[in-house]
Amino acid sequence: MEIKKTPKANLESKKPTWLLIGYVVVLAFMFIAFEWTRDIRIDTSGGIIENVFEQDMEIPITTQHELAPPPPPQVTPINDVLTIIDDDAQVEETTFRSTEETGEDVEIKHISVTVEEDVPVEDEIFEVVEEKPDFADGGMMGLMRYLRDNMKYPTVAQETGTEGRVTVQFVVNKDGSIVDVKVAKGIDPYLDKEAVRVISSMPKWKPGKQRGVPVRCKFTVPVTFKLQ
Repeated sequence: MEIKKTPKANLESKKPTWLLIGYVVVLAFMFIAFEWTRDIRIDTSGGIIENVFEQDMEIPITTQHELAPPPPPQVTPINDVLTIIDDDAQVEETTFRSTEETGEDVEIKHISVTVEEDVPVEDEIFEVVEEKPDFADGGMMGLMRYLRDNMKYPTVAQETGTEGRVTVQFVVNKDGSIVDVKVAKGIDPYLDKEAVRVISSMPKWKPGKQRGVPVRCKFTVPVTFKLQ
């Protein structure tokens, strides 16, 4: 006898339905779980956490080695050897006798000594001599008169009111002639030129002498320009 199932007892016919219900239930749980996680909020009002990198650094301790002191300089010993002579040692003595004791005649020889005097060099120029050179016509007073009578005041210097003293240096030759005239200290080009001109035109001087011999001698004369 064949057993027949009633349509209500046949579960295979309802399998799709139960499968669909299972999908719906699973989807419902997933939806509820998703909505529940969305309601969870993170509270950040408590502060901001910063990342701070901290690392302990170990500093090695260095030990300073003490330098050994330099060796002392070597001192070379000096061996001073003192030789002590006995008092009993025989020493040769030299005896000097006078001519009165020996009776010998003493011969005295005269040696002539020639002293060479310094002879002035031919072209040497002296600054200091035994006998100074002098103006031939009246000495220094005559020189002042000569300068006053022969000096011409430059016109340009008169117009500008220039005055002062010009120091002129020159050489008096052995024959008294004047050479190598130059300005040692000037004040104005026009006054300097006039001072050189009037000194160069002077007549011959008495030359200076060294040990009675005429020599070349350097001489300095101040020439004064003054407006009246």
